[in-house]
Amino acid sequence: MSKEKQLDEAMLHAYLDGELDAAGQSEVEQWLASHRDDMQRVSDWRQQKELLKKCYDPVLSEPVPQNLKSALRGRLPGTFKKYLANIAAALVLFVSGGVAGWFAAGETGRVTPQTATIASQALGAHLVYAAEVRHPVEVSARNKAHLAGWLSKRLGQPLTIPDLTASGFELIGGRLLASNRQPAAQFMYENRAGQRLTLYIATNASGKNTAFRLYTNGPVKSFYWLDGQLGYAVSGELARSRLLEIARKVYHELEKDT
Repeated sequence: MSKEKQLDEAMLHAYLDGELDAAGQSEVEQWLASHRDDMQRVSDWRQQKELLKKCYDPVLSEPVPQNLKSALRGRLPGTFKKYLANIAAALVLFVSGGVAGWFAAGETGRVTPQTATIASQALGAHLVYAAEVRHPVEVSARNKAHLAGWLSKRLGQPLTIPDLTASGFELIGGRLLASNRQPAAQFMYENRAGQRLTLYIATNASGKNTAFRLYTNGPVKSFYWLDGQLGYAVSGELARSRLLEIARKVYHELEKDT
């Protein structure tokens, strides 16, 4: 007997967010009509999205205090203003997006506070550093061996830097970050069009494994998962299907070297 085709959870999220074409939308609706559990999940997510919008939209719409406007007006170079804007976006993401992560739990691996934190911190770091022109990384790809050794030592785990050349992305380099008072790593990639992609790696204190989960902040998306002693997140401003394809590529590259 043939095994029933399973609908990818990313497809359900895309349906909820209105990102599918007519054929994709029809496929999901047919699936939901005969799968009550998934229909309930989508309904729950829709209610939770509305709740989050109700809670946080008023905060995001509040005007910048006049004293801060006065302090900043005319005193910052344009590039630094853009840098601060990205930091602000990252902070908003950490406050509101982390809550959204809690509600993205699926039946194949429930989202925990730790996975939600990894996702929000990965996207926050991406927003801040992917926009950098002069200093996007601490150690460049020219010193790849040193970069891998240094970050492996800091995280206390052997790290592999995936080769994403076949996916059109070349390694720029990486940097050391902080995650809940523990070291974390970020590797950055760029394609010929100038689009940047980041791989975030942090310690997984639970030691548990999870399936891929999607986390979004506007056009920037992140697929994240826990695997053994480490947690991973691949982030970028790419189409959902394209980012998922690259995240799977990263996963297989990492598995190959374990």
